[in-house]
Amino acid sequence: MNVLGLKVERRDFIVAGAMAALLAGLPLSSKAQQAAAAAPGAAGKRGAVILVVGDSLSAEYGLKRGEGWVSLLEKRMADQRIAASVVNASISGDTTSGGRSRLPALLAQHKPTHVILELGGNDALRGLPLKSTEDNLNQMTRAAQAAGAKVLLVGMQVPPNYGGDYTRKFEALFQSVAAANKAALVPFLLKGVADAQEAPALFQADRIHPAAVAQPRMLDNVWPELKKLL
Repeated sequence: MNVLGLKVERRDFIVAGAMAALLAGLPLSSKAQQAAAAAPGAAGKRGAVILVVGDSLSAEYGLKRGEGWVSLLEKRMADQRIAASVVNASISGDTTSGGRSRLPALLAQHKPTHVILELGGNDALRGLPLKSTEDNLNQMTRAAQAAGAKVLLVGMQVPPNYGGDYTRKFEALFQSVAAANKAALVPFLLKGVADAQEAPALFQADRIHPAAVAQPRMLDNVWPELKKLL
């Protein structure tokens, strides 16, 4: 396929999505986050409190507020009459190190029953050691579980040009963290998006960031595993 005039493999869209996560840096303003942050105690009384800690793939980069997969998650739960609120604490460009440093305060403030960790893509983009990424995810998972939350890890993949060995090890580290901590796992957030035949139509005009039309697919990747935990 052609991306910005270059012929690339479909999976190369994956690194483009990670690039967006590194460079975007958008502020958060979802209604779900504002409501939960304003009254975290009240949210807990309503039912489950789902804390999402991610990067630009979860922070509605380039989208209208309410179009991202995290916002769609809240709408789906409302439609299915699942008593739950969502706190989207995702920050564009965040790494596992950044998420690890932010998590204790988020756990104390929101007291989530469930934590979704969608981090790691920017670690690979910056060339950070895989061991560091795995350690950070392990620590975040254990901290959330110690606070009484069920954890769902959301995995990412890197394109083949990173080298076969690195590609395999990066994908495997999410599986390793999930297995070591008995946490739930979504292997690849962009399954059916980055590797789809119609991938160009699923990205924004810059052909880098997933478009609004791709967000339901991303939610569909997360939903089956999350629903099991609710």
